[in-house]
Amino acid sequence: MKNIKIIGVLLVAVLVGSTLTGCLGNNKNKISAGDNKSSAAEEIKMESDIKVMNTGKKAIDFELKDLQGKSHKLSDYAGKKVYIKYWASWCSICLAGLNEINTLSSGNSDFEVITIVSPGFRGEKKSEDFKKWFSGLEYKNIIVLLDEEGTISNKYEVRGYPTSSFIGSDGILVKTLPGHKSNEDIIAEFKNVK
Repeated sequence: MKNIKIIGVLLVAVLVGSTLTGCLGNNKNKISAGDNKSSAAEEIKMESDIKVMNTGKKAIDFELKDLQGKSHKLSDYAGKKVYIKYWASWCSICLAGLNEINTLSSGNSDFEVITIVSPGFRGEKKSEDFKKWFSGLEYKNIIVLLDEEGTISNKYEVRGYPTSSFIGSDGILVKTLPGHKSNEDIIAEFKNVK
C-alpha cells in the first residue's frame, strides 16, 4: 500500500513538472527582430488560449519587416492557418511560381499567405536592391518579409529555395517541404491542417 502511494505521488509530480516545462519551454524559442517585447506571463497566457489540434512542433515566432517597413509577427496570425513560402530573386523556379503565389495571396483561401526573402544571405540581393527590383514587378498581393542575413530561414531549417512551411491555427508547424508547390498542392495540404 505504501508503494502505491509513493508511485501516485511521483506520477503527480512528473505530470505537474512536465506541464510547467511545456508551458515555459515554448518561450525559449521566441525570436524577435524588433523592439516590442511581451512578458513571459502574457506569452504563456496567449499560448494557453489556443487548443493544440495538429501534430508537430510549435512554430518559432518571429518579427520581420515587409517591403514598406511595416512589422509582421507570426504571432499576429494566432488562430489562423499560415502558409510561408521562402524564396530568392535568383531562383528561377521561385520566379516562375510568383504569379501563382500572387493569385494564392489574393485572400480567397482559408489561410494567410506570407513570403520570406533573406537579403544578404545565400546570394540574395541586399535589402535596398531587392526592394528596388521587386517594385518593378506586378505582384501586388504578395506580402514579402525581409529576413536579414537568413536568421529565420536558419531557425526553420530552410535548405533550399523555394521551401514551404504549413502552420496550423494552433501555431503548430505541421510540415516544411522543399521545392515548388502549385496552388492546388498547397490547398490540398491545408485540407489536413486544422
